[in-house]
Amino acid sequence: GSFSRGQPGLAECMVHSLLLLARGYLVGCAMGVTCGVLVGWFPQARRWGMPVLKLVGPIPATAFIPLTLMIFPSAMLSATALIALAVWFPVTMLTLSGVSNVRASYLDVARTLGAGRAYLIFRVAIPAAMPSIFVGLFMGLGASFLTLIVAEAVGVQAGLGWYIDWARAYSDYRKVYAALIIMAVYFSTIMTLLFKLRDHVLVWQ
Repeated sequence: GSFSRGQPGLAECMVHSLLLLARGYLVGCAMGVTCGVLVGWFPQARRWGMPVLKLVGPIPATAFIPLTLMIFPSAMLSATALIALAVWFPVTMLTLSGVSNVRASYLDVARTLGAGRAYLIFRVAIPAAMPSIFVGLFMGLGASFLTLIVAEAVGVQAGLGWYIDWARAYSDYRKVYAALIIMAVYFSTIMTLLFKLRDHVLVWQ
């Protein structure tokens, strides 16, 4: 049901969370795959990128809350950035690992046939790294849900994380469990869709 004093109800919070999660997750995946390919393929990028990844990567995204609130003008952008950051690290590391472990024989054959750098990256390295990239996407999904709950408790006045916090403060545990069940359904549904996408993309294997 809807709250008093014009506060968002459960349905509104569900939509809010889903949009925030989708934005943060997609931005994080795009950044992760891009960084992973750059660091995995180009020696110069690896020289600069690896120390940064080792330094920033292990820090939980939620530790950057004060920084994102300072950098981004709105709580919504700040929450999106936190989720993107949580997704970025596992996707980057597994893309990097997949790209740098592509069999040299694949690349040699493609080079012999006259393939340029762009062809080698987009048609050989990335497809060969796909199994590893998908592991990163699955790990990123788990990280995005954990970060979503914390991110929504920081200044965003809507969403399931905020709703759980609000209901707990009023000791309304029925609402807390309802929100947790919805989050579990979200997670398993998105996970199932991601598995289907993986099977479709990796059908050649």
